[in-house]
Amino acid sequence: MEETVIVIMLKDSVTGFLEKELGCYKIENDDTLIYNTFAVENGDGYIVNMKLTCDREVEDWEFDAIFDYYDPETLMPFVTSIEEEEDCYNPTWNVTFDFDDNTEVMEERISNILKLHAGELETVYEAIADKKDEYTK
Repeated sequence: MEETVIVIMLKDSVTGFLEKELGCYKIENDDTLIYNTFAVENGDGYIVNMKLTCDREVEDWEFDAIFDYYDPETLMPFVTSIEEEEDCYNPTWNVTFDFDDNTEVMEERISNILKLHAGELETVYEAIADKKDEYTK
C-alpha cells in the first residue's frame, strides 16, 4: 500500500486563510478517512482540527444509524475533543488534539486516531447491518 503525506497548515482565526505549513506527515493506512485538517493557534501552541469521515458513501438510513452506534470515547485516549458534524454528506466527526513539533509523535498520534476510527467504523457497520427497517420506518 502506498503511503500518503498530509500537510497540516495553520489557519488564521480571523480571516480563515491558511497561513503557513506546520508539518508534513506520512500516513500508511486509512488516509481516506481524513476529510480535512488544519491547526489553530492557542495561547500555548497549536490545536489540530481533523475531520474524520467514513470510508465509503453511506445510504440515507445509515447516516443516523452510524452516529447512533459510533462510540466517540474510543478516540479519547488520543484526542482532546470529538464532535459530530451533521452538515456533511457522510457522517463526519471533528476531532481536536494538541500539535507536537516532533514529526514522529504526530505521525504516531494520527495513525492511532485513524486506526481506532477505522476499527470503530467496522464495529458500527456490523452493528447496523440488519437495522435498515428500524431507520426507514
